[in-house]
Amino acid sequence: DLNFTSSSCCRFSSPICLAMARSKMLAVGAVALVAASYLQKPAFLSGPPPRHVAPVVAGSAAAAMSAPAAFADEIGDAARKLADASYDFAKEVDWNNGIFLNPPGKFQPLEALKAIDKMIIMGAQADPKILKEATAAHHKAISSISGPNGVTSKEGWAATNEGIGRIVASVPESTVMDVYNAVAAITDPGVPAYMKSLVNGADAEKAYAAFLEFKDVVKKNQVSSPGPAATVPSDDTIGAAAKSLSAASYPFLKEVDWLSDIYMKPFPKANIKDVMSAIDKTIVMGAAADGNALRAAAEAHHKAIGSIDAKGVTSAADYEAVNAGIGRIIASVPTSKVMDVYNAFAKIVPGTVPNKMFSLVNPLDANAAAKAFYEFKDVVKASQR
Repeated sequence: DLNFTSSSCCRFSSPICLAMARSKMLAVGAVALVAASYLQKPAFLSGPPPRHVAPVVAGSAAAAMSAPAAFADEIGDAARKLADASYDFAKEVDWNNGIFLNPPGKFQPLEALKAIDKMIIMGAQADPKILKEATAAHHKAISSISGPNGVTSKEGWAATNEGIGRIVASVPESTVMDVYNAVAAITDPGVPAYMKSLVNGADAEKAYAAFLEFKDVVKKNQVSSPGPAATVPSDDTIGAAAKSLSAASYPFLKEVDWLSDIYMKPFPKANIKDVMSAIDKTIVMGAAADGNALRAAAEAHHKAIGSIDAKGVTSAADYEAVNAGIGRIIASVPTSKVMDVYNAFAKIVPGTVPNKMFSLVNPLDANAAAKAFYEFKDVVKASQR
């Protein structure tokens, strides 16, 4: 039973951000934190960050998952070399630190959305097979997390960095640069120096030097054009059900304060182990999803972001397309994996959260949206494999 409600997305966003931050050694590897420590740090570099470095850095943050995949062993060998040089640095980072919940600069949700949009575009262009294998490696790395800082094993560290490199190599440089530039635009210039102050400077410098070698190998293997766009069904039952859901829930959608910082707040008393378990279940579900469905949903999200108004609300048509895309993703995954995600998040979401979210909108509109959603989930379940 797919008992996700419309407000679940809001309720789940905070722990996802927290857990992904706390496991950044899995999702971003050395590259992202090294980027934060150096790429915008004139005091370390003799001049502005080299432009040829940025594609790999930006892609690392956007990819958020990784694994061995289809390219030659060059990237794999380079990733192992990077791991050898950077694992000391990785162990010094406190991946459990709540600092990663904070925006990298002034809280600017609409500006941050531009960066997220560029990441979505990059994800849509990435090779689906590599992304699927990447999630499997990320899942495995999570299982080896240990110690007070929440670091994965050296093997997990190497595998995730390898996958990040492969994902970046499967996307054109221009797409990766769009992510880099958008993230740079919302990052306070004081962040790099502060992040570097939290680790051993010499180890960070050693990691950065190894990263520069790694990005050269990735760039050597990078594609010059994206793959084909996704195909989208035009007459399936999920599309029709999404139309009904969207019409019934759009008033509710317009009442939600999408510009609030509440979505960055951690759940009260959420245990990091349980939060990581929920993220892990989400990753496993992503690995099981159909590649075309994921790409189509990403493209729908990109289009929806393009139509948002000053309050962060997308158009009714784009809202419908996003709901249809999500429904098709769910339908491509076994019910057991979806329920694993639901149950894992239910464990960390206190009852006060849905009550709070409910209080922020018109209750009649929220109930109408929920009723329509339950009908929608029945259609999705009937189509589920």
